[in-house]
Amino acid sequence: MTVYLDTSVVLSRLLNQPNALPSWGTWDASYTSVITRVEFLRAVDRLRLSGEIDDDDRVFLHQAGEVVWEASHGVGISDAVLERASQPFPTVIGTLDALHLATALAVAQSGGMTLQLLTHDKQLSRAAQALGFAVEGV
Repeated sequence: MTVYLDTSVVLSRLLNQPNALPSWGTWDASYTSVITRVEFLRAVDRLRLSGEIDDDDRVFLHQAGEVVWEASHGVGISDAVLERASQPFPTVIGTLDALHLATALAVAQSGGMTLQLLTHDKQLSRAAQALGFAVEGV
């Protein structure tokens, strides 16, 4: 199985949240947008500043995040991804989710593969399913 990782599933797994996917790490290959790393690090910084995590947690999350990025195929934001993300989608979707979905579409099309999209985001899930992706996490 080949998967596309959304930031929400990375965060839930590394924060040991109850909704973390039980299938985490059972895939053959994973892809994610380079924006996933940015979203993840911004979330970690917000958690630190709000006092929800301490310095030890922050260090752990940064290190664990790096393991995820090294194990995943990071996909850049190309002109084609930006163009697709700016076009209409079949359901309501925000900007960052549109970038994630456009990236997943580009990966699936360029590799001629079937991707399963992993997300806890309901809007992203709905849009991905409308485009034919199998989704896990919502």
